[in-house]
Amino acid sequence: MNRPVSPESFRPERFSSAEAAVARLHDIYDANTARLREAFRAYCEGHAPAARVRACYPKVSITVTDFSRRDTLLSYGFVDRPGTFSTTVTRPDLFHQYFLEQIGQIIHNHGVPVEVGVSDTPIPVHFAFPDAVHVEGELTRESIQGLRSFFDLPDLVLMDDSIVNGTAIVPPDQPHPLSLFTAPRVDYSLFRLKHYTATVPDHFQNFVLFTNYQFYIDEFVRHAQELMRLDGGGYEAFVEPGDRVTRPSGSVGDAPLPPSDLRLPQMPAYHLVRPDHSGITMINIGIGPSNAKTITDHVAVLRPHAWIMLGHCAGLRNTQKLGDYVLAHGYVREDHVLDADLPLWIPIPALAEIQVSLERAVGEVTELSGQGLKGVMRTGTVATIDNRNWELRDYSEPVQRFSQSRAIALDMESATIAANGFRFRVPYGTLLCVSDKPLHGELKLPGMADAFYKSQVGQHLKIGIRAMELLRGLGMEKLHSRKLRSFAEVAFQ
Repeated sequence: MNRPVSPESFRPERFSSAEAAVARLHDIYDANTARLREAFRAYCEGHAPAARVRACYPKVSITVTDFSRRDTLLSYGFVDRPGTFSTTVTRPDLFHQYFLEQIGQIIHNHGVPVEVGVSDTPIPVHFAFPDAVHVEGELTRESIQGLRSFFDLPDLVLMDDSIVNGTAIVPPDQPHPLSLFTAPRVDYSLFRLKHYTATVPDHFQNFVLFTNYQFYIDEFVRHAQELMRLDGGGYEAFVEPGDRVTRPSGSVGDAPLPPSDLRLPQMPAYHLVRPDHSGITMINIGIGPSNAKTITDHVAVLRPHAWIMLGHCAGLRNTQKLGDYVLAHGYVREDHVLDADLPLWIPIPALAEIQVSLERAVGEVTELSGQGLKGVMRTGTVATIDNRNWELRDYSEPVQRFSQSRAIALDMESATIAANGFRFRVPYGTLLCVSDKPLHGELKLPGMADAFYKSQVGQHLKIGIRAMELLRGLGMEKLHSRKLRSFAEVAFQ
């Protein structure tokens, strides 16, 4: 086979300005992806390239020669030791402000320039189409089979989470990682987000609510539509699956898909958008720890500022009442989906900033304080289990474990979301609502459940939204906790 054709050459260049460095990232990415798209379209039209077409991701690097750096209250934006640190980069259009912030902090804290150039990591041709243009629909079976001969395809070897998990082994002659995620890993997740949520990554906001019930989504939609009928309440748009965009005063833009053409995705996402991505995204993740891990694996590459689980749980104490709130301060992890990535011996701590904001939000929305607030909200351990029908096992076995753990509530998602938040350095929290008490004969029956949902979901959602507003007001230096950073950490947030 002929040797791959080299992409347009961009000589490595050093920058003392974050703006100039990010502009060069745009130049490299735009030129190299455009080259791939042009060659691929020609291939779809039957014009196979004379030689293999390859274009590579841009990269950003920094070399630090000593341990000195400026003091900072932030938990990111610096390296902890001398050496060279590097990361590949994708979608500078989507991550423009993020890259400005991260690169700017590094330059400021170490007083050295960053170097921007072209990596040796190929861009898979699929990822050269950020909007997922499905031109491959024009290909024959033979041309699909021959695609690998002319273009680079996604390589799972480049997409593992060894950096995130703290298991990456860096050879002595290679740079240390500068970011938690490589460019191919980010691209992979961006495409999966579109697939699972039916909204493009551009709409995702930095404060994310997860729920396991459609009732919460229905209430969120009603709340968002009411804001859009008025002046927006600080939000510039509301986005629904199919990228249907509604703006204040109720105007609908961006050519929404007709309802008959839109299939509800597996985990639909809804976004109350602010110009700086500081709005709120809400996702119905469905039931179970597998879904919870799947969606947080992908949302994490967007580097959100916080995510919180709002859902229902089984109350395990006879003193609890249906409708009481549970603020998790610890987790029993019987979900098993993260055992290989985050061993069970690793504690998942409660984060003070999240806990205080959630408790304050409950007080504000319920208008309760002191003993009155304690009467409707209990702080304690939440057990997350992967067996929805745990009640059908020998009664004494699960009850003994839950009692020994001091658990006060049981669900199927919260510990997974918290553990992945810990793993990905995303501030996390859980506020659940007791919807049944199976140990005490109070089961969730259809008629009772409907009445319960109508009375409690609205208040619970208001609490979640208010908590996110409070977190937004804290600022980056308070929100991104040092508790989530290891002692051999990457510089990017």
